[in-house]
Amino acid sequence: MTDVQTQTALLDTLTFNNRFLRELPADPDTANHPRQVTGACYTRVEPAKVSNPELVAFAWEVAEQLDLTPEIMESEAFLQVLAGNRLLDGMDPYAMCYGGHQFGNWAGQLGDGRAIILGEVMNRRGEPSTLQLKGAGPTPYSRMADGLAVLRSSIREFLCSEAMHHLGVPTTRALSLVVTGEQVVRDILYDGNPRPEPGAIVCRVAPSFIRFGNFEIFAARGEIDLLRQVVDYTIRNDFPHLGDVTPDTAKAIYTAWYDEVCRRTAEMIVHWMRVGFVHGVMNTDNMSILGLTIDYGPYGWLEDYDPNWTPNTTDAGQRRYRYGQQPQIAMWNLAQLGNALYPLVEDVDPLQDALNTYSKTFNEGWKSMMAQKLGLNAFEPETDDDLIKELQTVLQLVETDMTLFYRNLARVETGMAGHGDDEALMAPLLDAYYSPEELTGEYRARIGTWLRRYLARVGRDGTPDALRRERMNAVNPKYVLRNYLAQLAIDQAEQGDYSMVRDLLELLRHPYDEQPEQEEYAKKRPDWARHRAGCSMLSCSS
Repeated sequence: MTDVQTQTALLDTLTFNNRFLRELPADPDTANHPRQVTGACYTRVEPAKVSNPELVAFAWEVAEQLDLTPEIMESEAFLQVLAGNRLLDGMDPYAMCYGGHQFGNWAGQLGDGRAIILGEVMNRRGEPSTLQLKGAGPTPYSRMADGLAVLRSSIREFLCSEAMHHLGVPTTRALSLVVTGEQVVRDILYDGNPRPEPGAIVCRVAPSFIRFGNFEIFAARGEIDLLRQVVDYTIRNDFPHLGDVTPDTAKAIYTAWYDEVCRRTAEMIVHWMRVGFVHGVMNTDNMSILGLTIDYGPYGWLEDYDPNWTPNTTDAGQRRYRYGQQPQIAMWNLAQLGNALYPLVEDVDPLQDALNTYSKTFNEGWKSMMAQKLGLNAFEPETDDDLIKELQTVLQLVETDMTLFYRNLARVETGMAGHGDDEALMAPLLDAYYSPEELTGEYRARIGTWLRRYLARVGRDGTPDALRRERMNAVNPKYVLRNYLAQLAIDQAEQGDYSMVRDLLELLRHPYDEQPEQEEYAKKRPDWARHRAGCSMLSCSS
């Protein structure tokens, strides 16, 4: 048997289930042209062929989850699959139909415009994983676009998916990043100057890619029977612990399911706020029904702590999706999902109760998370509400790096609480300031006062400094995918050098570890990156 035959034989052992296709209605029209698709949940469509694919990188933990060895991942046979050039036995590719609210307005049909699901793989443990190629060509939902993606945005999605997972944030995963050998024309700044860029494909992995919009589209069209089918399918396959949906149990199970979606979404948003992640485009079609971070477009990481910051140039005026408003937007999006489910429940009260679950889960989770970031045993409202509120105010008085501030705060020792010297007290924090010359005497006195209050509060817990530092370092990352780091990797990759992509992938597997040899990657944003495209704000162009 040749190497190619061996690789092919190994790949053919992958087991595909494809429940979505079996259990839900298909678009009878198989022609691949833009159109409105009614009465169906998906359209079968094959990926576009590419000329010269090359594997840039793969996430070995994701491969392991799928029972794929490094040898398979690096094989020519599987490269052709990851590039969309070849389908394995059992693969039945399709694009999903869904709608969504975009920037607060109903946008009608959207759907998988540049994402094609290859199928659902079952690993040896019986765990399902859906494989999806992003950037694999046009579908009936592409509208007037080409369905392709560029290397620039694909690197960002690949790295961030994995970075978020290792940070402990619920997320879709990324198996691989492939350059296609094609050139794709994009207007990166929407300024009328399009240019060709290298094309790329990311293979995304999740238990399910169903979004809020998968339900909204059928409710908006009055296709209530189809809405019910999608809800029943989702509960049956992704929420089986809720029980079997029967005529007698349906309404109770629907509301219990919606309640769980609200809770999962709240937990995800708490994590976003913890690590300083800003999604940038929280439309309802970009909200996972499983409470996973999905669709890494113009996202960004807070460098300086600014609740009003958004990474999305399209949102620069309205700032609807700014960091500080993400909790409110998630609730608004959940309300739209609740509106879509109303025809099945026919009762507002249980749906409102579920939304209240979101508020309660988020508020309690946020308080607990902030207590953890500060190294406290538990959140105590009589002292900690004001302590945290003052900190958030102080962080905005001068440009302060959020990641470095919380990481360095663990180094401030409780024995310094009675120290009268503000300079000495705040010395461990100095690396977090972008413009140290702006640290006026008034500011130093205010942060000094806060630090003494904080250390007194820590002292009441009686936690030794070493244990507090260990706890804080477990929730306050040292390494995040800073916007300028991603851009540096993109710059190199566009010249054919993929080493920094691979280096960052490895670095971000251990975001809470010190990694002394990687200290350079922990530094705050350099001045040259302050206003550069890709390092500050980004467009949706990919």
